[in-house]
Amino acid sequence: MYYFAYASNLSRKQMTERCPDSKPLFRAVLPNYKLIFTGWSRQWRGGYASIKPFQGEKVVGSVYDVSEQCLQRLDRYENAPAVYSRLNVLVIPEDGEAVKAVTYAKREQSEETSPSREYLATIQQGYKDWEIT
Repeated sequence: MYYFAYASNLSRKQMTERCPDSKPLFRAVLPNYKLIFTGWSRQWRGGYASIKPFQGEKVVGSVYDVSEQCLQRLDRYENAPAVYSRLNVLVIPEDGEAVKAVTYAKREQSEETSPSREYLATIQQGYKDWEIT
Protein backbone atom coordinates (compact mmCIF):
# COMPACT_ATOMS: atom_id res chain seq x y z
CA MET A 1 0.00 0.00 0.00
CA TYR A 2 1.27 3.50 -0.80
CA TYR A 3 1.47 6.17 1.91
CA PHE A 4 1.94 9.84 0.96
CA ALA A 5 4.02 11.75 3.54
CA TYR A 6 4.14 15.56 3.45
CA ALA A 7 5.33 16.72 6.88
CA SER A 8 7.45 15.18 9.65
CA ASN A 9 7.04 11.68 8.18
CA LEU A 10 9.13 12.87 5.24
CA SER A 11 12.02 12.31 7.65
CA ARG A 12 13.38 8.89 6.79
CA LYS A 13 14.71 8.54 10.33
CA GLN A 14 11.26 9.18 11.81
CA MET A 15 9.55 6.79 9.39
CA THR A 16 12.14 4.09 10.17
CA GLU A 17 11.36 4.51 13.87
CA ARG A 18 7.59 4.52 13.34
CA CYS A 19 7.41 1.87 10.60
CA PRO A 20 10.61 -0.17 10.36
CA ASP A 21 9.28 -2.20 7.43
CA SER A 22 8.31 0.86 5.33
CA LYS A 23 10.14 1.34 2.04
CA PRO A 24 10.83 4.83 0.68
CA LEU A 25 9.87 4.89 -3.00
CA PHE A 26 9.64 8.27 -4.77
CA ARG A 27 8.79 11.97 -4.56
CA ALA A 28 5.28 12.99 -5.56
CA VAL A 29 2.85 15.89 -5.47
CA LEU A 30 -0.73 16.02 -4.30
CA PRO A 31 -2.56 18.39 -6.64
CA ASN A 32 -5.30 20.79 -5.58
CA TYR A 33 -4.36 20.74 -1.89
CA LYS A 34 -2.24 23.06 0.21
CA LEU A 35 -0.12 22.54 3.29
CA ILE A 36 -1.34 24.32 6.41
CA PHE A 37 -0.54 24.33 10.12
CA THR A 38 -3.45 24.25 12.51
CA GLY A 39 -4.32 23.57 16.13
CA TRP A 40 -1.72 22.98 18.84
CA SER A 41 0.59 20.01 19.35
CA ARG A 42 1.88 19.47 22.89
CA GLN A 43 4.61 17.24 21.47
CA TRP A 44 5.87 19.85 18.98
CA ARG A 45 4.72 22.96 20.92
CA GLY A 46 3.09 24.54 17.88
CA GLY A 47 0.69 23.96 15.02
CA TYR A 48 0.20 20.54 13.42
CA ALA A 49 0.79 20.11 9.69
CA SER A 50 -2.25 19.22 7.65
CA ILE A 51 -3.56 19.49 4.13
CA LYS A 52 -6.75 21.00 2.84
CA PRO A 53 -8.33 21.15 -0.61
CA PHE A 54 -7.29 24.26 -2.51
CA GLN A 55 -7.73 24.52 -6.28
CA GLY A 56 -4.51 25.22 -8.17
CA GLU A 57 -2.14 24.51 -5.25
CA LYS A 58 -0.05 21.39 -4.63
CA VAL A 59 1.59 19.65 -1.71
CA VAL A 60 5.03 18.21 -2.29
CA GLY A 61 5.88 14.98 -0.49
CA SER A 62 7.04 11.42 -0.84
CA VAL A 63 5.57 7.98 -1.14
CA TYR A 64 6.44 4.98 1.01
CA ASP A 65 5.36 1.40 0.53
CA VAL A 66 3.78 0.38 3.84
CA SER A 67 2.19 -2.72 5.28
CA GLU A 68 -1.21 -2.87 6.96
CA GLN A 69 0.63 -3.20 10.29
CA CYS A 70 2.58 -0.02 9.53
CA LEU A 71 -0.61 1.81 8.60
CA GLN A 72 -2.12 0.82 11.96
CA ARG A 73 0.99 2.21 13.68
CA LEU A 74 0.64 5.45 11.70
CA ASP A 75 -3.02 5.62 12.78
CA ARG A 76 -1.84 5.57 16.40
CA TYR A 77 0.88 8.19 15.81
CA GLU A 78 -1.57 10.43 13.94
CA ASN A 79 -4.28 9.79 16.55
CA ALA A 80 -6.68 8.67 13.82
CA PRO A 81 -9.57 8.91 13.60
CA ALA A 82 -9.92 11.29 16.59
CA VAL A 83 -7.49 14.03 15.47
CA TYR A 84 -6.54 13.05 11.91
CA SER A 85 -8.57 11.29 9.24
CA ARG A 86 -7.08 8.80 6.85
CA LEU A 87 -7.71 9.88 3.25
CA ASN A 88 -7.43 8.09 -0.07
CA VAL A 89 -5.75 10.41 -2.57
CA LEU A 90 -4.21 10.40 -6.04
CA VAL A 91 -0.62 11.63 -6.09
CA ILE A 92 1.56 12.31 -9.09
CA PRO A 93 5.14 11.00 -9.09
CA GLU A 94 7.82 12.67 -11.18
CA ASP A 95 7.11 10.26 -14.07
CA GLY A 96 3.60 11.70 -14.31
CA GLU A 97 1.54 8.53 -13.79
CA ALA A 98 -0.95 9.13 -10.95
CA VAL A 99 -1.03 6.52 -8.19
CA LYS A 100 -3.44 5.86 -5.32
CA ALA A 101 -2.09 6.51 -1.84
CA VAL A 102 -3.25 6.98 1.73
CA THR A 103 -2.47 10.13 3.70
CA TYR A 104 -3.76 11.98 6.74
CA ALA A 105 -5.52 15.33 7.22
CA LYS A 106 -6.38 17.00 10.50
CA ARG A 107 -10.11 16.85 11.17
CA GLU A 108 -10.42 20.28 12.80
CA GLN A 109 -8.83 22.98 10.66
CA SER A 110 -10.67 26.14 11.69
CA GLU A 111 -7.68 27.93 13.21
CA GLU A 112 -4.35 28.16 11.40
CA THR A 113 -1.38 28.43 13.76
CA SER A 114 2.41 28.62 13.51
CA PRO A 115 4.53 25.48 13.79
CA SER A 116 7.45 25.28 16.22
CA ARG A 117 11.04 25.61 14.99
CA GLU A 118 11.71 22.02 16.07
CA TYR A 119 8.79 20.72 14.01
CA LEU A 120 9.83 22.77 10.99
CA ALA A 121 13.40 21.47 11.35
CA THR A 122 12.10 17.87 11.23
CA ILE A 123 10.06 18.66 8.11
CA GLN A 124 13.06 20.41 6.52
CA GLN A 125 15.22 17.36 7.25
CA GLY A 126 12.65 15.29 5.39
CA TYR A 127 12.92 17.67 2.44
CA LYS A 128 16.71 17.13 2.50
CA ASP A 129 16.28 13.36 2.79
CA TRP A 130 14.14 13.39 -0.36
CA GLU A 131 16.09 16.15 -2.14
CA ILE A 132 12.94 18.28 -2.39
CA THR A 133 13.70 21.89 -3.22
